[in-house]
Amino acid sequence: MARILGIETSCDETAAAIVLDGRHIEANVVASQEAVHRETGGVVPETASRLHLRALVPVLEETLARADRDWREIDAVAVTHGPGLAGSLLVGLNTAKALAFARDLPFLGINHLEGHVYANWLVDSAEPRFPLVALIVSGGHTDLVLMEAHGRYRRLGRTRDDAAGEAFDKAARMLGLGYPGGPAIQCAAEAADPQRYSLPRAWLKGSYDFSFSGLKTALLRTVQSGGSEPVVPDLAAAFQGPTCPCGRAFRSSATSPSLSRRSACAPTTRP
Repeated sequence: MARILGIETSCDETAAAIVLDGRHIEANVVASQEAVHRETGGVVPETASRLHLRALVPVLEETLARADRDWREIDAVAVTHGPGLAGSLLVGLNTAKALAFARDLPFLGINHLEGHVYANWLVDSAEPRFPLVALIVSGGHTDLVLMEAHGRYRRLGRTRDDAAGEAFDKAARMLGLGYPGGPAIQCAAEAADPQRYSLPRAWLKGSYDFSFSGLKTALLRTVQSGGSEPVVPDLAAAFQGPTCPCGRAFRSSATSPSLSRRSACAPTTRP
């Protein structure tokens, strides 16, 4: 069985994990930059890369300590090589290459989106069976993919403009709910009336594609329109429903354990 050290620095979180045989997580450490980027309402690429430089070595040391492993027990080094923010990616890539070279270990460059899909194997339940359909939803990507076997993919649909995560962040900013937008909108929408406002759906009929630009524009016009003060919780609920039309269909399938950190509601206030 192979024990692999994985490094992830594609955006705003510095992460490392030790995984045994592709399924069993022995240690997983994440250094979040959320508090820093909340001040600017979004990820500033230069700031993100500098924070990765500070955090990566401590994160690696803590990962090895939590797993109670040393370098002699590591069989390979894997790292996200893209897509992502160029500066952030370079931090992880150069560190992983240096470690692999210094320790004479195999070096594995991993596609960021493929990593999202394979996170579904890092659970205690039964291994996913092929063929399967994977919905990839992140800050910069929204794709619907048919996976016929390991390493065999066929894109069924994708966003034609913005990604779902970006749409949530911008919508939350319009509503004064703070950053990151996903959990902020989810919490605001709890016990709200999703029928109070009518917004267009993100799913494009007759295809498996999505479009979020029109939905964002409709939300902005509703917020800026005259009349009574918009009811923020109801607007959040109205936005969340059309943004996630396919999410309900996938609730019964396996979900990425990497997403669980952002699922809990936290108090949010309007500035």
